[in-house]
Amino acid sequence: MNDYLPTEFNLGQNYPNPFKDKTIIKYCVPYKTNVLIKVYNSIGEEIETLVDEEKKAGTYEIEFKLAVSSRQLANGTYFCRFEAGDFRSEKRMHIIG
Repeated sequence: MNDYLPTEFNLGQNYPNPFKDKTIIKYCVPYKTNVLIKVYNSIGEEIETLVDEEKKAGTYEIEFKLAVSSRQLANGTYFCRFEAGDFRSEKRMHIIG
């Protein structure tokens, strides 16, 4: 987290996008609230929960890795879904080989 205090919720586009091994997801929270960030595949199956906790106001970054333990994701389109308070946002992420 840095010193910048956002005035609204925001889910930034992951970078790099497309990506091969890992990508960074940036998000903003204007006040203390529970944050939920999940990754889904193109048919709506949940792949991973990245964040599920209360966050203070601030700007955050989280890393999403393509391979974790025995899981290896296939090339294709995935979705990052961000929920905080009444705010909802979703971004497309593209995995390339």
